[in-house]
Amino acid sequence: MTALQHFAAPDGARLAFRDEGEGLPLLCLAGLTRTMGDFDYLKPHLPPCRLIRMDCRGRGASDFTGAPTYTVAQEARDALALLDHLGIPKAAILGTSRGGLIGLALAATAKDRLIGLCLNDVGPAIERTGLTRIFDYLGRNPAAKTHEALATRLPALMPGFANVPQDRWLAEARLHYRETATGLHITYDPALRDAFIAAMDGPPFDAWPLFDAAAGLPLALIRGANSDLLSTATANEMRRRRPDMTFAEVPDRAHIPFLDEPPAIAAIAQFLKACQ
Repeated sequence: MTALQHFAAPDGARLAFRDEGEGLPLLCLAGLTRTMGDFDYLKPHLPPCRLIRMDCRGRGASDFTGAPTYTVAQEARDALALLDHLGIPKAAILGTSRGGLIGLALAATAKDRLIGLCLNDVGPAIERTGLTRIFDYLGRNPAAKTHEALATRLPALMPGFANVPQDRWLAEARLHYRETATGLHITYDPALRDAFIAAMDGPPFDAWPLFDAAAGLPLALIRGANSDLLSTATANEMRRRRPDMTFAEVPDRAHIPFLDEPPAIAAIAQFLKACQ
C-alpha cells in the first residue's frame, strides 16, 4: 500500500489521502463515519485504474475542523481540492453512503470534473429508519473494550447482514475503532453527531434534481438487498429515470455492502468500462 499523504484544503484543513496505480482516475469517497479503509476490500478486485481515496475532514487521519464544516457541500469542495492538488481534471467517483451524496452534489455543481458516478447504497431519497439507526450510535464509543469482543457482537448489532465470516467482523472492528487502554474509540470527530442533528432538523431537501443532473454521465447503483437507508422504491425510481444505469443488488447485505461481493465487483467493473 502506498504511503499516506496529506494536502491542504483552501481553508487550511490538512486532509489525508492515498493515490496509487495508473489509468482511469477513480476517486473513492467513504460514508459518514468511515475512512478510506472502507475500500480496502474492493481494491484487490479492481481492474487497472488510478485509485484515489481520501479521509473527509473530521474522519481518520484528516483534521477535525468542527461541526459547522461537516457538510456535504464542504466535503464536495474538498474532493475537488484534492483533484486540483493532484492535477486531475476529471475523475470517476465511487461514493459510499455520504460519499455518494457528495458525488451527487458534484454532479450538480461540477459536472465537468466527473467522468462517471457509482453510488453504493445511497440515492436521492433517504429512509428515516436508516437515519434513526445511524443517530443511535453516532459519536459514541462502543461498550466492547477490545476489537475481538466487538467482533463477536457485530452480527447482532448489524441486522440485515448474513453469511459474513467472523474474520470480516474482526476486520470491521479494527477498521472503525481504535483500541486504547480505556477501550475502543471511534475514528472520527464526535462533533459529527452535532452536524448530523443539524442536518436532520433542517428543512427537507429534494435531492432528485442532483440525481437528474448526472444525465449523460455513466451511472451505477449498488444496493444492499436488506438496506434500511435506500428503499427498493427509490432504487426503482432511479432505474426508471436512468434505464442505462448499471444496477446490482447484493444479497445478505444491509447498509452498506462491503463492495467485494461478486455482484458489487461486477457492477463496478461494468461502470469503469463505461467510463473509459
